[in-house]
Amino acid sequence: MDELIYNQKKIPRQQWRYGFRASAVTGCGWIATHNALRLLGRESDPETLIRYYQKQVPLIHGNAGTIAFAPAFFFRKLGFSVKTVRKRSFFDETAKQADVCILFYYWRKKARLGAHFVALQHTEKGFVGYNTFSNSTGPDRYGESLDAFLKRQGYFGAILITINETA
Repeated sequence: MDELIYNQKKIPRQQWRYGFRASAVTGCGWIATHNALRLLGRESDPETLIRYYQKQVPLIHGNAGTIAFAPAFFFRKLGFSVKTVRKRSFFDETAKQADVCILFYYWRKKARLGAHFVALQHTEKGFVGYNTFSNSTGPDRYGESLDAFLKRQGYFGAILITINETA
């Protein structure tokens, strides 16, 4: 598959199962990896990514999603230069230096708590993310600051994974 995935909720329930659940529900980790690979101009095979991530934590097998640092391990294994950043005040400048990034964060909606991964990159128009919202239909504009975007949305516990072709 060569296209970007803009909205995981649009993936048919029986296509690309992730553990016992549909990728439409728990597949954001492999989807962010897929989108990052495509943004880097690389090929990506969803089934291969799903198998890779399901093996990372044998007891979970994707049923609870993807471990926060798993994409960093994946890209390092492929030979990319990878940094993980936990301090939000460093996100903007670090992300601007990256070829592509994966952002992990937690969200809360009333009594529900969840986590999400998105692929993103900095463009001349600011930061752009992919597969951000359940109603996304294309790239999502975040603005000039990832920290401001996270604050606006009420997201917390964020980790930024920066990916570069070379060191």
